[in-house]
Amino acid sequence: MTTTETGPVAAPGSGGAPDDGRPARSRHGVRALIVRLHFYAGVFVAPFLFVAALTGLLYAFTPQFDQFLYGDRLTVEQVGDAPRPLAEQIEAARAAHPEGTLASVITPPGPEDTTRVVLSLPELGENQRTVFVDPYTAEVQGELTTWWGATPLTAWLDEFHRSLHLGEFGTLYSELAASWLWVVAAGGLVLWTGRARGQRAASARGVLFPDRSAGGVRRTRSLHAATGVWLSLGLFFLSATGLTWSEYAGARFDQAVDAVRGQAPVLDTRLPGSAPADGGGGEHAGHHADGGGDTAGVAPEDFGTALRTARDAGLDGTVVVTPPTGEGMAWTVTQSDNTWPVHYDGIAVDVMKAEVTDRTRWADHPLAAKLSKLGVQGHMGVLFGIVNQVVLAAIAVGLMCVMFWGYRMWWQRRPTRDGRRAAFGRPPARGTWRSLPWPVLLVGIPVVAAVGWALPVFGVTLLAFLVVDVAVGVLRGQRS
Repeated sequence: MTTTETGPVAAPGSGGAPDDGRPARSRHGVRALIVRLHFYAGVFVAPFLFVAALTGLLYAFTPQFDQFLYGDRLTVEQVGDAPRPLAEQIEAARAAHPEGTLASVITPPGPEDTTRVVLSLPELGENQRTVFVDPYTAEVQGELTTWWGATPLTAWLDEFHRSLHLGEFGTLYSELAASWLWVVAAGGLVLWTGRARGQRAASARGVLFPDRSAGGVRRTRSLHAATGVWLSLGLFFLSATGLTWSEYAGARFDQAVDAVRGQAPVLDTRLPGSAPADGGGGEHAGHHADGGGDTAGVAPEDFGTALRTARDAGLDGTVVVTPPTGEGMAWTVTQSDNTWPVHYDGIAVDVMKAEVTDRTRWADHPLAAKLSKLGVQGHMGVLFGIVNQVVLAAIAVGLMCVMFWGYRMWWQRRPTRDGRRAAFGRPPARGTWRSLPWPVLLVGIPVVAAVGWALPVFGVTLLAFLVVDVAVGVLRGQRS
């Protein structure tokens, strides 16, 4: 959303223009097309981007919100000298909440945090009941209905950001925003850097900072564009990471990762000598996994055995201890430290023998799996702690400002008719594709088709725009 200008178009019969009145094909046609695409993408996609930025801004600070609302359950009143045995903590949780079955236990992330005993209840569906236990006194401090380890507020904001609580249909809004964000950002960079080279000092200052000497629409444009330059890397990152776990583009991404054998290694949870079991596979998700076993009758002592075995095997920090999901299956203990440097090792444990039967190491993950995992954690604002949160907040606020300035430019450029201002600015001229050089068309059409296949929501909306644009052109031609 920068300017509504069009590139220079040759007049009929001048400067090499064809005799039929069509504009001459030149590199100026590329800029004119980018202007048109950037303008319309900004006008129609900006509302979705604004909502995504606003909801993402709220989600970025969920750790602070959680501490404010649920601090009495998440943290202990006083840090003790040494924690009580894990089995004792589990027994206290089960005494207070005997309902359901033990799904998993999450050890405290820090000395001031509580132990989380996760219970699976059929009536909760995908949700679970998490009981918070003081590890130093084995006293229950409360419980919450959680979703993949997330508190009720975090889970609500997560769903709000992803789908506006509109179900599967609502997820299209966030995928639409992520699909077009990189297009809008890239188009704005091309337009602004080209303008800075042509009309201002060809220096970094001319690109990175707004022109304070200008006024009116020129000042608004410089604020809009210079801010967009500063945000560009962050916008590309958010677009890419958001697409990897979206509904349709995410499926394409998984196919590509499978093709290059880039999925994370899968922990083999079969006990030695047991019959082969179906299932298994890497998980492509962006939330904290807190186990999914619903095995009834597991003993609290077995959790302690699995944890001691994991500690002896070198798994430090926060770990998730999960009972076996069936007969002949091992316990699993996986690290869940999302703050850099991350720790994501996992082991399968035979608690009867206190032995490790299989292990996956973060160091052995393929590059694609590492980038995907780290990208998602950065997108969620947990990878670098408070610094990550502040950066995401700055990007979200900056993006909302850029959209405000874009709409303001549109309003400022509205033409005057008989001494009265029109409601909106004049859009870029139609038919810019006819001024594109043939090599650009021959290469660009297959590239756009490939991108549309990889990003289906982008492809469908771009096709819809083209159909509507052609229809409007036909109607106007008939009227004239």
